[in-house]
Amino acid sequence: MAQLCLHGQRPTVTPTSRKPRLPASSNRNTEIHAGCNARRDRQCDAAGVTPRVLIVDDSAVFLDAARILLEREGLPVVGVASTSSTAVDEVERLRPDVVLVDIMLGSESGFELARSLVDRAAGPAPAVVIFISTHTEADFGELIAESPVAGFVPKSKLSADAILRLLPDNAQSAG
Repeated sequence: MAQLCLHGQRPTVTPTSRKPRLPASSNRNTEIHAGCNARRDRQCDAAGVTPRVLIVDDSAVFLDAARILLEREGLPVVGVASTSSTAVDEVERLRPDVVLVDIMLGSESGFELARSLVDRAAGPAPAVVIFISTHTEADFGELIAESPVAGFVPKSKLSADAILRLLPDNAQSAG
């Protein structure tokens, strides 16, 4: 069975002066497959890869409904959190591609959580933070504009398409 990199493509390693030793009974023309990061010039294209989502909201009913909706539409929800501290722990543990953060997070501030998540972001592909709320974007316009998030989706319009449109790769290809 062919080995696949994380993005479903099959990069190959070009032969070098130093060939690996193969058992005498093996086929001498065997291809050696490497991971996506083996050579920068052969790196996989992540376009078309489905982003993994973490949802942060203080309503258990909404968390369940949003998880079901997004998974039916093809977005894997890797986790949920109902507090800021749990959200920070889950982001570190699960490394989602997208974090949906409720602006009105009970007695906590979704704005503070979003800043914290962006400030803590590390690695080559930190999670994209998107605000969600039962309120309209106009209710929080200036605060959203000043925050380090990718955008806003009203809970009533939450969908896989609404999330995907806010991701950096999709924003560039749409323009």
